[in-house]
Amino acid sequence: MAKLRAEECREFIKAVVEKAEAMGVPVSIAVVGAEGHLIAVERMDDAGFITPETAIAKAFTVAAFRSMSPRFPDGLVIQQWFKERNPQLLVSLAAMTNGRIAASGGSAPVFKGDEMVGAYGISGGTSQQDEEMAVYARAKAGWAHGPEHDTTDPDVKAHINALYAEAGITDRKL
Repeated sequence: MAKLRAEECREFIKAVVEKAEAMGVPVSIAVVGAEGHLIAVERMDDAGFITPETAIAKAFTVAAFRSMSPRFPDGLVIQQWFKERNPQLLVSLAAMTNGRIAASGGSAPVFKGDEMVGAYGISGGTSQQDEEMAVYARAKAGWAHGPEHDTTDPDVKAHINALYAEAGITDRKL
């Protein structure tokens, strides 16, 4: 069983901070294991005081939903899925988990081979800014945000791509 190590998380966090500084957007970054337990969190000096908790909740949410189903490749899809079906359930889940549910951009799972080993959340910018930082840091840290061998059902892929389109995300396809 593969694991995400704290040292790897520090490399990812360093890359996020590098991009955030270049963008002039202070953020907090959190990384959790596949089971949703916190591995690392960092708040940049000028990031909002609530951003660490938000980043942790984003990472936890992705870990919770991505480990349940291949239908949830990131926080944006989770958010759109709940908007379509039952937005009140997302609020209820947040209450039931003491605020650890938050679906938004700048969060996605981390894979080693075909195994999900964790998830990250970034908070402090807009969803688009958080997402831009995530893409940069994932590439720099060498983190995969999907399994090596994609066995996702074509109907599920079509559904996820429709959710991206509905959310106005045109630069991403599953």
